[in-house]
Amino acid sequence: MDPKGAHLDRIQIIKAWIDPDDQSHERISDVAASGGRTVDLVSHRLPPVGSTVDVETASWANAIGAPELRAHWQDPEFDPEAQAFYYARVLEIPTPRWSTYDAAVLGVPAPEPTSLQERAITSAIWYDAAQ
Repeated sequence: MDPKGAHLDRIQIIKAWIDPDDQSHERISDVAASGGRTVDLVSHRLPPVGSTVDVETASWANAIGAPELRAHWQDPEFDPEAQAFYYARVLEIPTPRWSTYDAAVLGVPAPEPTSLQERAITSAIWYDAAQ
């Protein structure tokens, strides 16, 4: 996590590929989570982390999430004959949107949505079956 930022919610692996019929596909798999949540084995997704955002003060607390997440992941549907690419995405816990900060300073109601989840992504790793 960023030392001055929000705790981490989860790590995701995004896989994209083209099938033999030239149809593109994408699958998002949650592979690490804060708060003891477990990944659903069918959907490969997690339940929401929750939110500590206080809309009135445009603040949040690092009372949920984790300062560090780690994971080991192997594609359960890897096809050595198919081309694909993979990248990782890390999501923070929810924090106030800039419009929520502005509303708190101006003393007006914050427009929806009042929070967001910042993300960071890695460079893609390409798998070329022909090479």
